[in-house]
Amino acid sequence: MPSEALSGPRAVQLSLDEYVSGVASGERSVLARAITLIESRKPEHQTLTQEMLVKLLPRTGKSMRIGISGLPGAGKSTFIDTFGTMLTAQGHKVAVLAVDPTSSRTGGSILGDKTRMSKLSVDPSAYIRPSPTGGNLGGVARATREAILVCEAAGFDVILVETVGVGQSEITVSEMVDFFLVLMIAGGGDELQGIKKGVLEFADMIAITKADGDNIKRAQATAADYSHALRIITPASSTWSPPVISVSALENRGLDDAWTQIATHKKATTASGEWVTKRRTQQIRWMWAMVDDRLIQRLKANAKVKALIPTLEINIAEGHITPSLAVEQLFKAFGV
Repeated sequence: MPSEALSGPRAVQLSLDEYVSGVASGERSVLARAITLIESRKPEHQTLTQEMLVKLLPRTGKSMRIGISGLPGAGKSTFIDTFGTMLTAQGHKVAVLAVDPTSSRTGGSILGDKTRMSKLSVDPSAYIRPSPTGGNLGGVARATREAILVCEAAGFDVILVETVGVGQSEITVSEMVDFFLVLMIAGGGDELQGIKKGVLEFADMIAITKADGDNIKRAQATAADYSHALRIITPASSTWSPPVISVSALENRGLDDAWTQIATHKKATTASGEWVTKRRTQQIRWMWAMVDDRLIQRLKANAKVKALIPTLEINIAEGHITPSLAVEQLFKAFGV
């Protein structure tokens, strides 16, 4: 990904102290450069990133981390734009990050965030950061997790993490946030088929969007359907039953209810100890996710492995060997 901080004729690498002091004082340009540093795969940049994060850690962990997902057409961008603007009007500082491992293939709608979120993009109390393009899910997730930390260190107390991809990216986002909100739309026909059971299992709340005009009654009916569906699923929390609400970003209705539910969830899970336990568990999962990501990087970068891959792929495709045997040969070449 091109870097405003790390490439180009005018790029000047900041020192560790400049990164730390700039982020801590909330300087937008330094924050942007710090996240660009995080996204870089260069070993020297990764070393500097970790040194920066260690110094910033005491300033992190105090935000509300909210994951937001939804099928295409659910109105994620409009919801985030209006919801985030409502929060900044209440005195919050809002950062919007994204997990979009598909962007290199599709062109990445997240790259249009500045136009998709017209109100929030010009709000002085908000910050929108596109996800890195062309990254695998592991790399994008690592960058997003670390971007959360620097945004917190910069003073943002609400972090909205939007998942643009589907499937595994939703699970990944749910494992880096405190509250996972799934947006659904009514009126599409057989709405319950439009979302996998797995998503329902880790959703902390479902919001039926576009509950306005002629769609209000359909939104209410869809909300009732999801409420019934959630009753047969064991909730992830023993102290929280995911609510289903209807919202209209267009008419600014129901967004305050969404925020109230999020605040209530934090109060309930903090009292039960689940809040702290979840964050600690996420840290451990983060470590193992990074182990997976780095092992794959080093495996693919190994000269012997790279030389062997073309032959193995041909042999697998033509049915001469099994994938399991190919894996054994790759590991043998890698030295494990």
